[in-house]
Amino acid sequence: MNELHKETSPYLLQHKDNPIHWKSWNDKVLAQAKQENKLMVISVGYSACHWCHVMEHESFEDSEVAQLMNQHYVNIKVDREERPDIDAVYMKAVQLMTRQGGWPLNVVALPDGRPIWGGTYFRKEQWMNALEQLAQMWQEEPQKMLDYAQNLEKALGSLTQIIEQPLNESIHDVLDSFLEKWSKSFDLEMGGYIRAPKFMMPSNYRFLMRYAYQNRHVFLLNYVNLTLTKMAYGGIFDVIDGGFSRYSVDMKWHIPHFEKMLYDNGQLVSLYSDAYKLTKNPLYREVVKKTLHFVEREWLTDEGGFYSAFDADSLNENGEKEEGAFYVWKKEELQTIFKDDFELFSAIFSIDDFGYWEHGNYVLIQQKPLEVIASEFGLSFKQLQEQKEKFEKILFQIREKREKPGLDDKILTSWNAIMNRGYTDAYKAFGEPKYLQIAQKNIEFIKSNLWDENDKLYRTYKNKTAKINGFLEDYAFVIDALLGLYEVTANENYLIEAKQLADYTLDNFYDSDKGLFRFKSIEDNSLVTENYEIEDNVIDSSNSVMARNLYTLSIYFGLMHYEDICQRMLRIVVSNIDYPSAFSNWLNVWMNFDKGQKELAICGTNAIENLKVINQNYFPNLIVSATEKSSNLPFLKGRYTDNILQFFICQNRACDLPLRDIEQVLHQLKY
Repeated sequence: MNELHKETSPYLLQHKDNPIHWKSWNDKVLAQAKQENKLMVISVGYSACHWCHVMEHESFEDSEVAQLMNQHYVNIKVDREERPDIDAVYMKAVQLMTRQGGWPLNVVALPDGRPIWGGTYFRKEQWMNALEQLAQMWQEEPQKMLDYAQNLEKALGSLTQIIEQPLNESIHDVLDSFLEKWSKSFDLEMGGYIRAPKFMMPSNYRFLMRYAYQNRHVFLLNYVNLTLTKMAYGGIFDVIDGGFSRYSVDMKWHIPHFEKMLYDNGQLVSLYSDAYKLTKNPLYREVVKKTLHFVEREWLTDEGGFYSAFDADSLNENGEKEEGAFYVWKKEELQTIFKDDFELFSAIFSIDDFGYWEHGNYVLIQQKPLEVIASEFGLSFKQLQEQKEKFEKILFQIREKREKPGLDDKILTSWNAIMNRGYTDAYKAFGEPKYLQIAQKNIEFIKSNLWDENDKLYRTYKNKTAKINGFLEDYAFVIDALLGLYEVTANENYLIEAKQLADYTLDNFYDSDKGLFRFKSIEDNSLVTENYEIEDNVIDSSNSVMARNLYTLSIYFGLMHYEDICQRMLRIVVSNIDYPSAFSNWLNVWMNFDKGQKELAICGTNAIENLKVINQNYFPNLIVSATEKSSNLPFLKGRYTDNILQFFICQNRACDLPLRDIEQVLHQLKY
């Protein structure tokens, strides 16, 4: 047993019995490497990572590999979900060196932490050969390594050099140009992009849906709906139990990389909730309902926190670990289960060439709309929907008897906040009280366990203990979650807490010289180079979320310096965009400064009930506030009149005369 047995991360604990003398990342270990003048192996992964498990079995459990690593290296294991700061720096280094990245991420660094070599998955022979050569070079030609490390350090530093430029063109001209380039990558048959693997990229579709709505862009709206429909049909979406896997390895969203991540599901709940508000498509409601039911049953703790992930691997019928084993079905098994109903089941879930995977396994996926299948079988839509639900319940009960994939039971602050926002967005769309109750309990959990009296957040929680200083993404998403709760409850305490946390973030993360927020607090030591996270990937970048937060808070509190910081951040980033799909949340924030942006204050009797009506509609260009009593909130101050319900529609800090009829309000907001 190595030192990792002292850790709480499931990923680190997976390696505690390796013969390698693994250590966790800490100051003591870094000092040891310097003192002994040893190279470091820094191996980064996460518990649900399939190829991390493969490399562990092939190399890290091997005594020959262990002897080599223990003799020549200080060996450090990192959970990328606990320490995204470490992962980000070494991932950039590997991408510079190899032009690709991924996990497992394996880096060799000098005793001072500067990277000199790295890659992702290696077979045992490749791994050993590389480590032997590097160890020999460190003994015989250390200056070569030192020179290379210095050049790589300069290259990493140059990645953060962003030149602030004016935004001279209009929003519409720039966005039209971006979309012309962007749309060439659209898959107009299966949705998403014309490539595999296919990641879901919810931030992309949230922006495209907003742009389509505000500009009446039918092509874009149809494309977003096509994508959301194809994803909902199954494969990447678990039609039996709800929840999305991380990505599909093919072009049709069919065969997923079977791990399920909290952050994906939180964002997709928000996206499908918004899409339902716009389209009223019952398929989107089904996706949200199933996903939240899954999250509540499998990941919600008694304390109110959410666990992080399900692994991709579980035991197959032969008792061996296999990716996707929990989710796949044999045709003969399904024929035995459904007997005379098999033909209908097969038509719904594609037990044919379209739904076949490999080794006799099928992954359930719907190919046609239910209306078409119902017509083919002489059924009504309602009859077929009921039959489909019956089939799913039967398979759920059978599947529950299988061994479930491994659970990553650590609780991460930012991911919890993302899921929290998913619940509040679902509450907006569907009005289900339980969704709001879960979100409120979760924010109380965060406040009680991950937020100290000095407004400092912690990153991770397990075994009643919070640890690791929070990163920018933790602060950004908790602020966003608090704003979401204010939007549905009108409880100003949430708003005050959001501002309180934003001020702390400005004091401890904002770099006024660069005009952006550091990923780590100024009290924490930087690694090889300072990290300013700006690209919107599978999760919105923490800087773009902070820009959105500051804009929203500037409206509620009338704080122009918040808006000024937001606008400067936009100038810095938007003027340097070359591929818009990697900056979609920035574009979403930028649209807040378009002429279509509006604010709404609902004041007086039954304001909260009317707020619910507003929230059930898709208004991505609206910031809303409500009160049933006199308020000192700058946006509401002086607008409350006893026993009178009034709606104030505002734009660019100028408001129209108040309205009394919500139908008039809805009409003006829509048109």
